[in-house]
Amino acid sequence: MKDTVIINEKDNVGVALMQKGEIPAGHKFALADIKEGEYVIKYGQVIGRATADIKKGEWVHTHNLKSHLDEEPTYKYDFRPFEIAKGNATFLGYKRKKGRAGIRNDIYIIPTVGCVNNVCLRLQKCAQKLIGGSIDGIFALTHQFGCSQLGEDNENIKKLLCSIALNPNASFVLFVGLGCENNGMDGIKEYLAKYKRDNIEYFNCQDVEDEHAYGMTILEKFASIAKNYKREPVDFSELCIGLKCGGSDGYSGITANPLVGKITDKAVALGAKAILTEVPEMFGAEQLLMNKCKTAEVYERYKKMIENFKTYYTKQGFPVYENPSPGNKKGGITTLEEKSLGCVEKAGRSEITSVLDYGEIVEESGVSVLNAPGNDLIASTALGASGCQIVLFTTGRGTPFSTFVPTMKIATNTSLAKNKHKWIDFDAYTMDEDGLFELMLKTVNGEYTCKSEDVREIAFYKTGVTL
Repeated sequence: MKDTVIINEKDNVGVALMQKGEIPAGHKFALADIKEGEYVIKYGQVIGRATADIKKGEWVHTHNLKSHLDEEPTYKYDFRPFEIAKGNATFLGYKRKKGRAGIRNDIYIIPTVGCVNNVCLRLQKCAQKLIGGSIDGIFALTHQFGCSQLGEDNENIKKLLCSIALNPNASFVLFVGLGCENNGMDGIKEYLAKYKRDNIEYFNCQDVEDEHAYGMTILEKFASIAKNYKREPVDFSELCIGLKCGGSDGYSGITANPLVGKITDKAVALGAKAILTEVPEMFGAEQLLMNKCKTAEVYERYKKMIENFKTYYTKQGFPVYENPSPGNKKGGITTLEEKSLGCVEKAGRSEITSVLDYGEIVEESGVSVLNAPGNDLIASTALGASGCQIVLFTTGRGTPFSTFVPTMKIATNTSLAKNKHKWIDFDAYTMDEDGLFELMLKTVNGEYTCKSEDVREIAFYKTGVTL
């Protein structure tokens, strides 16, 4: 086995695949002398500037490399299409009366406000006896918001909860409110009215004598119908895959992310949709994504999203390069450019066909980019809310979390896959494209291959004041 890797012929750093003297596994070393102030190049792209002279073979990290993202970028539209052979495929899913097919037959209990979390959790606990037939689970998607938020935050919480309710994996949804919150039930109903769904019901706890008995009556009705649903062959165009990475390390851009990129291209070629998010982790690699935008209009929307997110950072008094995290650095990632260049590998070579606002539901085939931050649970929740039935989550450090749709953990290295085998679903160090695609298909077709399948969590992107 090779003990080092050089990703691109233009690079002036390589990556140690195992401990190499003082250089930890996953970290960079100089392929040639690099003078102070010169660019350091990885993936064939600039990942920062040397802050000191670096000798050939020396360790390259935070002590001698810094970001150069304080330099103002100039963007341009230079579409570079990549031809991918198209094909056809099906999966076994639950057809819905409206919208795309689901890969799970779940029932969601969604609180409009954190005040009724305990009511929803009690309903979830008592409803487990109702699970039978083809029902995969009955889950309360609790959260702490829904009141004391104003303006954009209040609108985003409503929008996201409604989008979650529309996810294809939900056969039925019960909204539970308190009755006096900002995120009131009337607003939820008004937002969802245009979708004309008959699988969603609502009640406020303040409006009924016994909220538990009332809710259980609705859930019993839901379960009596949902247990009889059957999987049927569905065209691959009804599948949407979420792309996310978290706890990245020096292997992320070499193994897991490029491997997921191959899965993305393969799925898109078969007609599927895919969504890439984590906008701050595109900084430094955004031009590469701009060059994949299918039209000038998509490019302009994407550019505006990038610029708006950078403005959001600077208005808060933070530099746009306030990243990577301590865990990323320990794993071998030094600058945001380096992290971003590895991050965007998950999108493969497919065209970017649309740009989605936070909470907006995907419609276009191909790869879409979604406006959401890098935080693991917030971004993954946003992917599910935009219509992803599954999230492919690459990680070099490991995490036990899951959002409200199946979240497949893909390890960048074998050590993590072995040490955290109760968390990790696939070892990407093997670069087994067929193996990962087959595992994803098993999950899509109904097998519980994701070790975090019993977990359902959501979180919001909040930017404003809490009263």
